[in-house]
Amino acid sequence: MSRFDCEAILFDLDGVLVDSAYAVEQAARIWAERHGLDADQVLKGVHGRRAEEVVPDVAPHLDPDAEARELDRIELEDVANVRKVEGAAELLAALPTDSWAIATSGTRAQAIARLRGTGLPVPKILVSAEDVENGKPDPECYLKAAELTGVAPQKCVVVEDALPGILAARSAAMVVIAVATTHSASELSDADAIAHALIDIRVEEVRAGAKRSGKPRLLLVVED
Repeated sequence: MSRFDCEAILFDLDGVLVDSAYAVEQAARIWAERHGLDADQVLKGVHGRRAEEVVPDVAPHLDPDAEARELDRIELEDVANVRKVEGAAELLAALPTDSWAIATSGTRAQAIARLRGTGLPVPKILVSAEDVENGKPDPECYLKAAELTGVAPQKCVVVEDALPGILAARSAAMVVIAVATTHSASELSDADAIAHALIDIRVEEVRAGAKRSGKPRLLLVVED
């Protein structure tokens, strides 16, 4: 069991709060087949990364901006195959509204559609692909989310499911909890703690914060 004291929790979305693996992979396969690409090769790089960074890696001969928009569009149309992760609603409900945010590699439209489609709340702070110059593993998205919450990076905990996100959190000097949903625990060993599922993470206590920040202090417990 691991315990972490923090003032804000920054969540990745896909693979953490919602299960969009089928929708993401199906979109990648459809897009790959349209261009005569090896779908399995495309699939290796889609999780946890922005479409505009995936396209140049797997198809440098294609227009990166146009194809990234097309890949995002295919994903956006498949909301029906996105599911709420067990324990997501309960964990978010236990958090003060201003104490959590989402930083996703997907677009804002994708994120909002997936949250609303699964009945999860849309946070006040949502950092998406359009809001950053550099995607994960660059720390920009998490640093931006921390800035918007008004919490120092060292007082944030990130919840991630993929290595690019873990590396982004590490580079931002944040504690990171990995959820072994999309990848095996052995692939997530750079995290500070690994939970087998989101239901293994709980808020044990919400305490009054210091007068300086005014933010409540959260005690997270991870059954690892």
